[in-house]
Amino acid sequence: MKFSVVNLGCRSNYFDGELLAQKLTEKGYARAQEKADIYIINTCTVTSEADRSSRQFIYRAKRENPKAIVVATGCYAQTNPQALARLKEVDLVVGNSHKDRLVEILEDYLQGRGERVFVDNIFKDSQVKNFDLVVFFERVRPFLKVQEGCNNFCTFCVIPYARGKLRSVPMEKVLEQVKGLAERGFKEIVLTGTQLTQYGWDLNTNLYQLLLELLRIKDIELFRLSSLYPSEIDQKLLDLITQEERIAPHFHLSLQSGSNRILRLMERDYTVEDYTKLVETIVQRRPISAIGTDIIVGFPTETEEDFEETYKLVQNLPFAYLHVFSYSDRPYTKASKMFPKVEERVKKERVRLLKALDQKKREEFKGSMKEKTLRAIILEEGRALTENYIHLEDEDFRDVGAIVSVVL
Repeated sequence: MKFSVVNLGCRSNYFDGELLAQKLTEKGYARAQEKADIYIINTCTVTSEADRSSRQFIYRAKRENPKAIVVATGCYAQTNPQALARLKEVDLVVGNSHKDRLVEILEDYLQGRGERVFVDNIFKDSQVKNFDLVVFFERVRPFLKVQEGCNNFCTFCVIPYARGKLRSVPMEKVLEQVKGLAERGFKEIVLTGTQLTQYGWDLNTNLYQLLLELLRIKDIELFRLSSLYPSEIDQKLLDLITQEERIAPHFHLSLQSGSNRILRLMERDYTVEDYTKLVETIVQRRPISAIGTDIIVGFPTETEEDFEETYKLVQNLPFAYLHVFSYSDRPYTKASKMFPKVEERVKKERVRLLKALDQKKREEFKGSMKEKTLRAIILEEGRALTENYIHLEDEDFRDVGAIVSVVL
């Protein structure tokens, strides 16, 4: 039988999807190039739009092959399994709590055994499962998931309910994996997780200690970090990421709002002033740093004044890019019970304004790097990515996987 895995949302889903594909291949299933017999839709639920997109891929799979088995898994399956089970296009619902057993569940179903819905309390999970396989490759860049889950419960965020509490991969396993990737010739590794800055809190260690050990592996030229939570960057970690040349000067620091009132309602545990100081310190110490951020517009009770504060802050800070999201109520969250809600037309206009500002920020950042010498990894012939996350195209980029010096 042929299968297809569709991964939606964050990197964690791509890791999980590749793990499932590998398990199915080992069992003798073949990955479909076109029409499949089994579709695994690895859903996302971070916003209502993500829910809608997940459903659309489910419908599309059944249209491609009405006789196919459609399995809904991932975060939407974990947080709202009954909504998916009610869809006539869905044959199996497997939450994140059972994702490691998905192949076994699928084979039982094929033999006419078992239930249709498999979901348990995700907070029971106490470890990252199947770590040895949790590497996702983006061309020549391995992404390594070093932790899962989050112990923060920001009032707008459903992810802890979908991914569970913090679980870190033991440091020796991370080091073993990175050494293996170095031996295979990879030059850049991206460290990622649901909440990377919480790495090791459950193992009596932390991200700072992990980085110190990783930096002993000399064959890796660049370690890139995924999203960092602002208030979880302590002084030692800040000093390391701003002094160590082998840590890429590319830092994604989720702001979410430029209004202190909204940040308190979100329970983000930092202020605009804290965030501003952090960004300014990083850029002062490493001037070529790319600072990216996430912004949510239309959080319940957000006024025009709140939005103006956000817009002005974003305008004034040296961001390289923005990811802009429109707020939507998520199950289990405190914010879903907060009123008044912001009208959809108002949210759309605020998103439009920030996305226009995003384009301006991207152009300004790239322009500020002109005539500077930067390191870049060649992703494929003709395309490269700089250490500070600028995509470049040039026919002279030929040594795929190598890190080269470029002058913008």
